[in-house]
Amino acid sequence: MNRFTDNIATRLAFAPHSVENTLALLDEGCTIPFISRYRKERTGNLDEVQIARISELYDKLKELAKRKETILKTIEEQGQLTDTLQKRIDDCWDTGELEDLYLPYKPKRHTRARIAREQGLEPLATLLLLQRELYPEQAAERFVKGEVKDAKAALKGAQDIIAETVSEDERARKAVRGIYRREAVITSKVVAKMKEEEKARKFSDYFDWSEPLKRCSSHRLLAMRRGEAEGVLRVTISADDGQCTDKLSKLFVRGRGACQHLLDEAVEDAYKRLIKPSMETEFAGLSKERADEEAVRVFAENLRQLLLAAPLGQKRVLGVDPGFRTGCKVVCLDGQGNLLHHEVIKPHPPVGDVAGAARQVLRMVENFRLEAVAIGNGTASRETNDFIHSLDFGRKVQIFVVSEDGASVYSASETAREEFPNEDVTVRGAVSIGRRLMDPLAELVKIDPKSIGVGQYQHDVDQSLLKKSLDTTVELCVNSVGVNLNTASSHLLTYVSGLGPALARNIVDYRRKNGPFTSRAQLKKVPRLGPTAYQQCAGFLRIPDAKNPLDNSGVHPESYKLVEQMAKDSGCSVTDLMKDAERRKRINLNCYVTTEVGMPTLTDIMRELEKPGLDPRGPIETFEFDTNVHTPEDLCPGMVLPGIVTNITNFGAFVDIGVHQDGLVHISQLADRYVSDPNEVVQVHCHVRVKVVEVDLRRHRISLTMRGVEQ
Repeated sequence: MNRFTDNIATRLAFAPHSVENTLALLDEGCTIPFISRYRKERTGNLDEVQIARISELYDKLKELAKRKETILKTIEEQGQLTDTLQKRIDDCWDTGELEDLYLPYKPKRHTRARIAREQGLEPLATLLLLQRELYPEQAAERFVKGEVKDAKAALKGAQDIIAETVSEDERARKAVRGIYRREAVITSKVVAKMKEEEKARKFSDYFDWSEPLKRCSSHRLLAMRRGEAEGVLRVTISADDGQCTDKLSKLFVRGRGACQHLLDEAVEDAYKRLIKPSMETEFAGLSKERADEEAVRVFAENLRQLLLAAPLGQKRVLGVDPGFRTGCKVVCLDGQGNLLHHEVIKPHPPVGDVAGAARQVLRMVENFRLEAVAIGNGTASRETNDFIHSLDFGRKVQIFVVSEDGASVYSASETAREEFPNEDVTVRGAVSIGRRLMDPLAELVKIDPKSIGVGQYQHDVDQSLLKKSLDTTVELCVNSVGVNLNTASSHLLTYVSGLGPALARNIVDYRRKNGPFTSRAQLKKVPRLGPTAYQQCAGFLRIPDAKNPLDNSGVHPESYKLVEQMAKDSGCSVTDLMKDAERRKRINLNCYVTTEVGMPTLTDIMRELEKPGLDPRGPIETFEFDTNVHTPEDLCPGMVLPGIVTNITNFGAFVDIGVHQDGLVHISQLADRYVSDPNEVVQVHCHVRVKVVEVDLRRHRISLTMRGVEQ
């Protein structure tokens, strides 16, 4: 049994056997998408989110176990490791408590207490701690020698030893930690000389701010920490000093007298000089860690929604990267996203050749039989959208505004240079905009998620945590949709379960050399793609025109024989079984249940046979901004406008209403009821109707509400 099973099962409230089997699968190299999709019987039907939580906690516990090994080795080398201490360390799985246990044995720099010990003052400190000495100054006289000039110096050295002893005492630290956990306050003050600086304006809400640390939300804490990093704010975390010192005194001081007075001074020194700074650092770290985790969670959820946005599909698209001075870069793409043609139109000032630009667009739409237009949402987007809508195409051409966040990052990347070595960055950016409309997932995987524009404070959080979370999110999205083996780029294939950059390149190279794949089994011929990688990836790869129809479904090859047996028992072929709903209804799934294949897997198989290769993403919808507003100056309180949600945070949702500046719908204004999570009401890129509450032109803020507005 895995030594972490019980710990994880208890913390996450999962069945121990589910955790044990999940850990075994992870140790075997199985990916989260593969486990959640094809090993439901072993995990007890855990979904990918639950498996990811197990995986994350497993990694943390393994790191903590390594730390414990280091601690035990250090204490053992000092010859101070007892059976009792070893058991306490072995049983401890709290980082703070573990470090408390280790603190007395931790190698120290040249502290005041260490100097006092070297002066032979430890016996005096022990006498004071026993609190039996009525005349401590007389007792201290016996220790006056060498560098200890008098009794006062001896007592001061003894107090330094006592202060360090108190600061390393497990009970003392636990008591103060409890007070900080319950009552710590975070305070933010503006640095006086920075108050009038331009960069300080965005932190004005925190110039004089204070609140209980346990109530401080992720976005407020990260905003204060950013202000601190930029030299605008001074941030502190503190608790009631008197309460803390009183608690410590009760632990170490008994009665009254000269000896007790010296102990009180040492305890106060221990708290102010040693324990308090340690606790402030600890709680600053813990609060930052929690804020990071929450910010990363929100970012990952926004990214998931963006990646799973509805695709237009394989339509011929006109991609437009809007601009004023240099014009709009326009590209024509075929149904597979291949670049057919590009040119520049200049319908806006300073040139303003509207008639010429119109002729150019109409000619391209006609010559390349284009079916849709994708317009980037950056500079001149609204004006370009109005211009395109004014054209008479003579047939139905759908028009969409597409987020262009990260398009410039892609256009200058190595990936873009490989795809379009002979085109400049403007052409590459326009191609990315057009492809995002066709298949957001396939195009956005080429861009660093941090550049896609749906995060907040992404540069302030733990970067390794952020990268791991976002990579996992992309992987889960790619595998939930499935990938066309014959059209996917190497970047998209990289995120398929069991693959990676090297195998993805090998697949593309094999495809280029040997032509399209005709079966999943052909994957076994790809260099370095062994049995394990094949097992992990095969079920997530689709071949639309394969001879075996199951190769275009989510049915894993290991279940092909089972489906073939179902077809045989039904007196038909697999193809007929997939087409005939009545035949499938007559199948008694209980007849096919085994120890390896249970009802969850059988249910999934039947669902895939019903709709093989079904894309879980919904249909795309067209959208138009209000034609009466173009800039923030056009807005008035009370206006009801259509908008698109561009970003979601814990405190609300940002909405694009077509004025080149997003407005904020605070969480309290999202609905006519209490909302604990904005995702209950809105999703990234969903279409909403909002009412303007306030427009602050000086601070560039637009306040919106959805309360009382019919959606």
